[in-house]
Amino acid sequence: MASYFDLNRAHWDDRAPAHAASPDYAFERFLADPHFLSEVVTFDVPLLGDMRGLQGVHLQCHVGTDTISLARLGAVMTGLDFSGASIAEAKRLSARSGTPVEFVESNVYDALGVLPAEGFDLVYTGVGALCWLPEVGPWANVVAGLLRPGGRLFIREGHPMMWAIDETRTEDLVIGYPYFELQDPLVSEDPGTYVATEAEFTHNVTHWWNHGLGEIVTALLDAGMQLTGLTEHQSVPWQALPGQMEQVDLGEWQLADRPWRLACTYTLQAVKPA
Repeated sequence: MASYFDLNRAHWDDRAPAHAASPDYAFERFLADPHFLSEVVTFDVPLLGDMRGLQGVHLQCHVGTDTISLARLGAVMTGLDFSGASIAEAKRLSARSGTPVEFVESNVYDALGVLPAEGFDLVYTGVGALCWLPEVGPWANVVAGLLRPGGRLFIREGHPMMWAIDETRTEDLVIGYPYFELQDPLVSEDPGTYVATEAEFTHNVTHWWNHGLGEIVTALLDAGMQLTGLTEHQSVPWQALPGQMEQVDLGEWQLADRPWRLACTYTLQAVKPA
């Protein structure tokens, strides 16, 4: 189990420069327009509410485009990620775009060792984050530990039903992976990435886990959080099931055939009791 961290970090270190250079992460648009927001955060805005003046932390922030977008909505943001290469790209974008954000390199499980306990009004986590964690229980305890009383968690994440679909089976929806959290990781090897790039990569093996929706909710409840919202969406911000999806607004993808068959993502909100 100890090797999953090094394998996955090498994978993201390898891809961070290519992601920053890809038009899909829109670094140039952030530099050209001080009001530009990522499509992911733009999707979140109706549920996010007023961000002005909030102290926020974005866990597993990757190259920082969503973190910077939240700062542009008025929050005072910190971003945290275990990939040093990703943090370097995020710091570069923050400096060049004139949007101040503090970026910190750390494993999310160790966040309370590098960030202030009860120091934040908002913990934000974006799509494609929890799947890299072997257990959601310790993650939920970190979230609760970072939040001030009355603070809230906002997470939009890939739905565990979508993660369970075998993306290599293009003829129909086929459940090929576990829905529930298992001790042993799922092991994938992919020489590419999810953005447009001609870069070639060296570190292509990853370990990942699914976590059932009930497991995630229960972990947060066990950490003392109170659930305040749970919305399921039929779209996801990348082509998660190649050959079966069509692109819609805000760079989102949904099933081309009867998209109401599959919840692709969900938005969960919870508060730490005052």
